[in-house]
Amino acid sequence: MSYLTICYWLMSYFAGTFMTAWWVGKWRNIDLREHRSGNLGARNAGAVIGKSAFLITSIGDGSKGLLIVLLGYLLNETEFSIAVAGALVIIGHLFPFWLKGKGGKGIATFVGVTLAFNPLLFLAFVVGFLIPIPFLKSATLSMLLGYVCYIGSIIYSGCLPVAWPIVLIILIIVYKHRFDIIESYQEKAWKSKKSTL
Repeated sequence: MSYLTICYWLMSYFAGTFMTAWWVGKWRNIDLREHRSGNLGARNAGAVIGKSAFLITSIGDGSKGLLIVLLGYLLNETEFSIAVAGALVIIGHLFPFWLKGKGGKGIATFVGVTLAFNPLLFLAFVVGFLIPIPFLKSATLSMLLGYVCYIGSIIYSGCLPVAWPIVLIILIIVYKHRFDIIESYQEKAWKSKKSTL
């Protein structure tokens, strides 16, 4: 492992700790941690401040993931090294040291990382996410199927030996969304039960 790789990985984590939602909230004199879900992500920013905040936060959080991966390719890092960097930038977003580990939930940053890492694998994630939406009527539950398709594509393509750090980070993202997943499932089950009465 080279000194350059270590520096690249450290940079990846610290880049992830740039919380777009926090800065958008500060610009509007709003601490998003004290409103609604308290999450420093695009969804909460949009719910509290508005659509422009959602858009800015999504672009900002997605860009840091995308740029870190592209930097790795520019530095001629190995695919495994880039996958580690992608995982670290998401970890930085989920657990920013300067906010006592209370960050976002990682979806936009994950999108940026996976789009730059391998567009074809990213396409599998998008398809797996979009197809179930009309049936599930839940972005949260559809996202789970998107992750399953992404992981399945990694395994099928033989990329698991180099891409397993991204698979690991998916599990962490799902854990961060555990309450949203339970709530979405219970809401869907309640609606289904109500329709049969």
